[in-house]
Amino acid sequence: MDFHHLPVLLSECLDALQIRPEGTYLDCTLGGAGHSSQIYRRLTTGTLFGIDRDADAIAAAKERMSAIAGSARFVPIHGNFHDAPALLRQEGVCALDGILADLGVSSYQLDQRERGFSYHDDAPLDMRMDRTQDMSARQIVNEYDEDALCRIFADYGEEKWARQIARVICDRRVHSPIETTAQLVNIVDAAIPKKFRAKDGSHPARRTFQALRIAVNDELAPLEPCLTALAKMLSPGGRLCVITFHSLEDRIVKNTFRRLADPCTCPKNMPVCVCGKKPLVRLITRKPICASDEELRENPRSRSANLRVVERLEDANAIS
Repeated sequence: MDFHHLPVLLSECLDALQIRPEGTYLDCTLGGAGHSSQIYRRLTTGTLFGIDRDADAIAAAKERMSAIAGSARFVPIHGNFHDAPALLRQEGVCALDGILADLGVSSYQLDQRERGFSYHDDAPLDMRMDRTQDMSARQIVNEYDEDALCRIFADYGEEKWARQIARVICDRRVHSPIETTAQLVNIVDAAIPKKFRAKDGSHPARRTFQALRIAVNDELAPLEPCLTALAKMLSPGGRLCVITFHSLEDRIVKNTFRRLADPCTCPKNMPVCVCGKKPLVRLITRKPICASDEELRENPRSRSANLRVVERLEDANAIS
């Protein structure tokens, strides 16, 4: 299986994780094991857990990791990393020395035309990361009302023409269902006047496809509680590294990390904290780490990648 995935910010992630050969680590988004294979190579007696909701990714990762010599243990888990604490408890794990989450859709999923993630190919409207789930982009496009579609495009795609796109979808589907990505691209093309298209050369359907993908896979709502739960699973000194690819994800990660590092809810003018909430982590990156010019030349996908890192405090008590 050719599950190609060029890991973004690889050296930066490996440095940030401060990998110990005997440690226990988690790759929340296994993908093609681009990051995981390099973490695994740095382990001796340690263990690496890898989670992915895509069964193809799990199969590809098993194949790739089996080719790496070593005595470390690799445990792939088919599931959603939003459920990582529960999935790891089933494996008997209650503490981790490092966690990596590379959010968003993988290069393999984008390149598999039949998965329906790309606006460059004509394919069935799908966009499911986990193909065992029922909800697909086709269902949303053909069954949600205009207001619900508008909210998805505005909230998850930050699309200025959300209302117009939703209206054209509802008009077109009266005559026949919208089945393919090409049909949806044509709808977006009809809804957005050409004189108002982005001047940066980006595809006019980019925001619409992003919004649908996020809605289909429920990518944002569980992110904040998941990051909080993962931070609580870290051993003292352990690090949580998260790579985001768009502003909606990055805002959630940034705000969650800031809250975990400074949870105090007392008014700022109070001389002494009385709420009793103590920091769980410290910020390692106050501003995100971005790709170098060299990586940008080698991997254009890294252009929008932001890496944020926190470290579990030695004397931290779990915050509510």
